[in-house]
Amino acid sequence: MAGRERLIGAPTRGTTNPNRLRRVDRWLTADPAVVRLLRSCSGDPPLVVDLGYGASPVTTVEMARRLRTVRPDIRVLGLELDAERVAVAQAAAGPSLEFRRGGFELAGTRPSLVRAFNVLRQYDETEVAQAWQLMLDRLAPGGLLVEGTCDEIGRLCTWVTVSSSGPRSLTLSCKVSTLDRPSTMAERLPKILIHRNVPGERVHDLMSTLDICWATAAPHQAFGARARWVHTVQLLTQRGWPVQGRPSRWRLGELTLPWPSVQPQP
Repeated sequence: MAGRERLIGAPTRGTTNPNRLRRVDRWLTADPAVVRLLRSCSGDPPLVVDLGYGASPVTTVEMARRLRTVRPDIRVLGLELDAERVAVAQAAAGPSLEFRRGGFELAGTRPSLVRAFNVLRQYDETEVAQAWQLMLDRLAPGGLLVEGTCDEIGRLCTWVTVSSSGPRSLTLSCKVSTLDRPSTMAERLPKILIHRNVPGERVHDLMSTLDICWATAAPHQAFGARARWVHTVQLLTQRGWPVQGRPSRWRLGELTLPWPSVQPQP
C-alpha cells in the first residue's frame, strides 16, 4: 500500500540551505543508539525517511551521504507534500535515494529512522503528540524519530529523540564561536518545548542555568569558544544536570540531556 495512503500534514515554507542540518547529521552518525539501530537491521537494508526536506533536496542528499559512513547500503527516502518539490528532487534521486509525496503517514513505508526538521514549527503545541504518534506507529520495530528545529543556516539546532515508549532525550547544538549566550537557542527549541521556556518549567531552568554557567566560564574564552563551552557544560553537570555523552561531543557545541530533565510540567 506504499504511496496510496491519504497524505497527512500541511506544507512547510520550504526554506532550506546546504549544510543546514549538518549538526543533526553529525549526531546521527555518532549516537550509539542510532548507530546500533542502523547496523543491527538484518535482511533488507534499513530505510531512513527525511520528512519535509523543503524546496530543495540538498539536505536529504547530504544526510544520505553521511549515513552511508555508518551503513553503506542504507536507503533514504525524502518525503514532501508538495508535488512540485518532489518533481524538482527527482534529479537527485538514485538507486538508494528516492523522493515521493508523503506526510506524517510516511507514504505507507516502515522506516527504521525518521528525521523531521522544521516541520512541526508551524503547528500548535497541542498537535505535536498526535503528529509524533502518527509517525511512531509507522516505524519499524525499535525505530526512532528525531524531530527538531534549526535556524536558516544551521548554527542553532535542537531536537528531541522519540521512540515508541516516548521522548528519550533533548539535544542542543550550536556554533559556539558565534554564540552570544546559550539561551539564544531557546528560540529554536522543538515545538513541544518552545512555549515552555517560562519560569516554573524545567527547560527554562536549563536555559537560565546555562547562561549562568556560560558567564562563569568567560575566562576560558581566552582558550577559544569551544573551551568556554566545554567548561560551561562541566559547570552544568556540577549543578546536578544529567548531561549525556563525552567531552569530545561537547567540543562540537553539543549538549544532550535525558527527557525527564526537561519534560514539560503537566
